[in-house]
Amino acid sequence: MTTMNEGACAALLDALTAIAAHAAGVIGVERGKGDVRRKADGSPVTTADEAAEAAIRKRLSQLEPALPIISEEEPESHRLAVGAGNYFLVDPLDGTREFIAGRDEYAINIALMSEGRPLLGVIAAPALGLVWRGIVGCGAERLTLSAGGECSTPIAIRSRPAPDELVVVISRSHLDPRTQAYVDGFPRTRRIASGSAVKFCRVAEGSADLYPRLAPTRDWDVAAGQAIIEAAGGRVLAPDGRPLTYGTPQLLIPGFIAAGDPSLAMKA
Repeated sequence: MTTMNEGACAALLDALTAIAAHAAGVIGVERGKGDVRRKADGSPVTTADEAAEAAIRKRLSQLEPALPIISEEEPESHRLAVGAGNYFLVDPLDGTREFIAGRDEYAINIALMSEGRPLLGVIAAPALGLVWRGIVGCGAERLTLSAGGECSTPIAIRSRPAPDELVVVISRSHLDPRTQAYVDGFPRTRRIASGSAVKFCRVAEGSADLYPRLAPTRDWDVAAGQAIIEAAGGRVLAPDGRPLTYGTPQLLIPGFIAAGDPSLAMKA
């Protein structure tokens, strides 16, 4: 695939949704086995992370053999010179700490990147039985996901204008002082602690208004969520109001503001 546009994304949407649903089933088989190790950076990884990664990479390679795949649990893929081309960006089990703790707040993130920005995102939350997906410029949707891996008819979702009292989703495991101070700067907020990229989805569907993270995180933690929020009418920007930069050598996003009402993303 040399040209990436809305039509090309639309042709891939159902297939990528099916891949995420399949990975959800793989994670379900591995859940509860209790095999936890530490990676070189100290973060945890389980057999479920690795099994989901293998399943997703296999099916993405079959779907679009020419597109590179950058994924969290495949360190060799991090060295790919993605430049400004097209590639898949994958976190096979986002929220591993929540998964290990037995919480439902973990997700599968698949994004399609083009020219340094996410065009399409699919996020599946297996334990919640939900899938969110979107194509920038074409709208966003939510589906239910059955235990057998079947998805319902999609329902269109849209972010909402900022209310007087903002619903702010914050990280359960990674809340940092700078983000805390930023949220404290709003006069009226209701805060919900949650794990994984599900926070992006809550903003996209209008059940939350703002998801700030003013500490570094990796490309694969953000890209699918950004695509879904922007497909739903919101905005994701760097804290200084500039567009996010993907594809750095460290695959690192220094921070972001994800907002359902685009005006909120400019207030970091």
